Amino acid sequence: MSRRPPIPRDPQDKPVIWTVSISRLFDLFRDIMVEYDASADIEPIHLGFEEAAQTLRERLQTERCDAVIAAGSNGAYLKNRLPIPVVIAKASGFDVMQALARARKVSRQIAIVTYQETMPELADFKATFGFQVEQRTYVTEEDAKSQIGELKAMGVQAIVGAGLITDLAEEAGLTGIFMYSAGSIRQAFDDAIEISRLTRLEASKGRQQPIGELRARHSINDLRGDSNIMQEVRRSIMLYARSPATVLLQGETGTGKELAAQAIHKESARARQAFVAVNCGAIAESLLESELFGYEEGAFTGSRRGGHAGLFEAAHRGTLFLDEIGEMPLNLQTRLLRVLEEREIVRVGGVRPIPVDVRIISATHCDLEQRVHEGRFRADLFYRLAVLRLHLPSLREHPTDLVALAQWCLKQACASIGNRPHPNLHAEVARCESLLQTYHWPGNVRELRNLMERVALHLSATPLQAITPNFLMKLLPEITNANLSDTPHLASSITSIASEDENSIDKLMRKFNNNRDAVAKHLGISRTTLWRRLRSGEKLSEKTQ
Repeated sequence: MSRRPPIPRDPQDKPVIWTVSISRLFDLFRDIMVEYDASADIEPIHLGFEEAAQTLRERLQTERCDAVIAAGSNGAYLKNRLPIPVVIAKASGFDVMQALARARKVSRQIAIVTYQETMPELADFKATFGFQVEQRTYVTEEDAKSQIGELKAMGVQAIVGAGLITDLAEEAGLTGIFMYSAGSIRQAFDDAIEISRLTRLEASKGRQQPIGELRARHSINDLRGDSNIMQEVRRSIMLYARSPATVLLQGETGTGKELAAQAIHKESARARQAFVAVNCGAIAESLLESELFGYEEGAFTGSRRGGHAGLFEAAHRGTLFLDEIGEMPLNLQTRLLRVLEEREIVRVGGVRPIPVDVRIISATHCDLEQRVHEGRFRADLFYRLAVLRLHLPSLREHPTDLVALAQWCLKQACASIGNRPHPNLHAEVARCESLLQTYHWPGNVRELRNLMERVALHLSATPLQAITPNFLMKLLPEITNANLSDTPHLASSITSIASEDENSIDKLMRKFNNNRDAVAKHLGISRTTLWRRLRSGEKLSEKTQ
């Protein structure tokens, strides 16, 4: 199917777009950009990560750029470090299938390595067609090298991935299969041009919040977990995204309610518009009204000259996320109900109705129906907010995801402080599964992420430290101290779990007559990792003496 030629534009009206890459994607960007000469000024920049971020920030002080296009880990790095929209070029499902087919021509032992996120649909594909492919993710370049090293040791001969992955695969003597096609890059250019147009249109209207500054940072893939309950959550999000109806998200603290709200927004027809979030319990009642509905000049002492647009106006044509909706005062509940019914707001101190087109997503950790019965929440507002309802499960409801979530959180935490993840992180965290599951995780995934940040910090100080149950026990007292009085058998259970790791390595060393190479090969780890475990394996009995 031939591509429609771009519409010529006035040179003064052409968007300015920079493409940023350091791998073979640079050549693909450069080859395709000539097709867009009539519709955009595009400059390829051969830089990556911090060097690219610093250079682009300096140039933006004196030059205009409407959008940046990047991909993979480089794009993710730049997205939160630049004050302009960053469009992430993504390989389509068809691109991936074609790349895997090319890899199969090289070898039946193939793998795909992607940045941060696996591709759940590949699991269904493998099950249906008997297509064997190993999936791995990475966070940093060192992590990617480690994953490729492990895959090579497993006998994998061809690896599918983005430019960084294919370059590293070929450095390791393997075949790297680049998974981006010209079509997916053209889609990124089209998206960047459209975002540039919308950004400049909003600026010309003089809105107080330019498009792009109030945007959802998370997608549906950030709701991680392969358990049935998490797969059902993602399916519900995709379904709810197709509807304009209000959504009520319910779940304990730390279960990812705002993340789910952002995912619904990103998958909806409003994805290019603003996503505005407000915590109704974190703002004083006297301020919440003016924050939501705005105010006119002179509405109260200290009001801004010319008045101020509220969050409903900032979210016009987009999504407004009302977190902790159960904490909203009754008088504001009445005003919110009117907005939902009339689709217009009146600023504080004003009389003129202002039409707004906003989708409302609200969230709460409390039982709103109980609050309705107690007279603390309006029944009519509850039913208006809860047209669609979604329960975000606690970590206790999907314990099979615990190890994978811990691994992902630890990788993220290591990367955030510039620390190299353990080469055998997957296996080491998996050995701690029984210990992690003895804890009830009242703070859910947020608590798990916070604890993994603590672990990452200690690992950065002692890089040779193995991740063992004994190490986690000493570092995470929450696990050993919680509810011990209510569960008298838990202490002995934890003790046996912590000592199991040390004893199993001792047994293997005796079995192989202290041959470290043989033990390391048996465990599927490097000799260095084995040495680390032996060196750091302090006996639990010493701790309790």
